[in-house]
Amino acid sequence: MVQTAPSPAATVEAAPRRDEFVRAFRVMLLARLLDEKFASLYRAGKIHGGVFLGKGQEALSVAVGQSLCPGDIFAPLIRDQAGRLAFGETILDAVRTYMGSPLGPMRGRDGNVHRGKPREGYLPMISHLGAMISVVNGALLGRRFQGKTGAVGATCLGEGGTSTGAFHESLNQAAIERLPLVLVVADNQYAYSTPSSQQFACRALVDKAVGYGVTGHSVDGTDLEACLQTVGAAVARARAGSGPQLIVAHLLRLCGHGEHDDAGYIDPKLKQSPLGRDCLKVAEEFLLQNQWADAKSIETWRAEKIKNIEEAVAIVQREPTPDPFKEDWRALASEHLGELRSENP
Repeated sequence: MVQTAPSPAATVEAAPRRDEFVRAFRVMLLARLLDEKFASLYRAGKIHGGVFLGKGQEALSVAVGQSLCPGDIFAPLIRDQAGRLAFGETILDAVRTYMGSPLGPMRGRDGNVHRGKPREGYLPMISHLGAMISVVNGALLGRRFQGKTGAVGATCLGEGGTSTGAFHESLNQAAIERLPLVLVVADNQYAYSTPSSQQFACRALVDKAVGYGVTGHSVDGTDLEACLQTVGAAVARARAGSGPQLIVAHLLRLCGHGEHDDAGYIDPKLKQSPLGRDCLKVAEEFLLQNQWADAKSIETWRAEKIKNIEEAVAIVQREPTPDPFKEDWRALASEHLGELRSENP
């Protein structure tokens, strides 16, 4: 079964509650500004490794993070800064990880996109495309074996990742086990530089849902209102026991694959199409049109978030860098296991 989200012209009566929309917009704005700061630090040589921006995908990402609850599982990908923030990541944790601070959640041990807090259901990303689906499946099965119910697991993927064996095996497993999995696919038209036309031959990616026996949802990824409705409904269905939910959002990546990529391969016609709309601008226009905020309020939010970001960067720049000669190189899980054994000899 495929469900199609309301069009961007949906009436105000059908829109999410004002508070939900405003909260999501403010997280989107923070995510965009934080990404821009990371790009600036990368160009200044302050960040080592890649910087991958979520420009154009914030509406979809924030809808995922904001639709989840404490106790749920979230496995974001490289363009999910908005979803990470909505799920509870702090600006300071993000900056510490990007700048390699040992005080960050990954203690300066891993690449900047591989960050999370597994004990809190926030899973660090594995780079291999599609790999996080099976990790979320395992976490959900673990909850089931422990007799815990009510939790939802969500992870994100690009359309290129749907071509992998990991996607097939994991979605098939989730369907058979009727897991409360929400798989969100950002069909941003390019898998790095490979266009969607060379990725799949089906009419639309959401058509794959039927073949796996899961519920499919299609949504305009440039429209925050539609994303909140569609993702929220899918999460509610999964939580209610309706099995895996596959969401496919249609949008365009408004930047290169990473800061090292000028995206010269993107078709200019796509940029001028509805797919090329900037979801942040669309959401801002919606706020103004419905008088849920005014221009002065939005500018105040922007200034506050810039101040918060600059304060976090200033803090991290004063922190020590990792010392390889003093670091305890045991895996964090092994370290925790050792603590438990010492407490229970």
